[in-house]
Amino acid sequence: MNTSLSIPRPPWTGLGKRLESLCRKALYEFELLEGASKITIALSGGKDSLTLLFLLKAILGRGFPDLEMHAVHVGGEFSCGAGVNENFLKGICEELGVNFITCTSTQKRESLACYSCSRERRRLIFDAAKSVGSTTIAFGHHRDDSIQTLLMNLLHKGEFAANLPKVPMHDYGVTIIRPLIFITENEIREFAQKHEFARILCQCPVGQNSMRKQVESLLKDMEELFPNARQNLAQAGLNQGSEKALLK
Repeated sequence: MNTSLSIPRPPWTGLGKRLESLCRKALYEFELLEGASKITIALSGGKDSLTLLFLLKAILGRGFPDLEMHAVHVGGEFSCGAGVNENFLKGICEELGVNFITCTSTQKRESLACYSCSRERRRLIFDAAKSVGSTTIAFGHHRDDSIQTLLMNLLHKGEFAANLPKVPMHDYGVTIIRPLIFITENEIREFAQKHEFARILCQCPVGQNSMRKQVESLLKDMEELFPNARQNLAQAGLNQGSEKALLK
């Protein structure tokens, strides 16, 4: 199927090599694929999840187990994500040999909120993954997502907790992994621009002025005083971040 997208594949040059190397580092250092026989990618269609899809497809079977891959896309009237045509994503997955699954969010504009939307999306993704026997679910959260989470938890709840690379969700019977945890958003954006899928933006009307967006603005202000703020916060989150999530 013609997706009107040139599928990024190795051998990479420059940035592609770096992103694959950082993804491999996360997979190895945090044993993200340990015990997995299948893997499911949460595929919104934005630059982060598509980068994750392309990198994992390139890596699996080359130094790591050649796992069966699935991708779950949550659509609906209002859902956090890129608002991209499902047939476009389906075409990409078919080209890559990845099973494509769709779910529908029930969110409505009058009751739309980040927390409730996120919980529903995760439940839909978890259930879809388990329906095909996959309990390892990869999200496209990158280094900057983790930094923002750290600051939100610290300033809002008094907890020093960033995104963990691997979180067993015991109540749901799945494990979340974050293979892009060492990769910055700018690197992903540059990779997406190079391969012409950076045009896709978040369509959520609530997310445009979310707490996460405001924290990102705060981070930019911090960098004027402390140029290495992002790097140091990311490292602190991995080294000293709370492992409270592991107890859930």
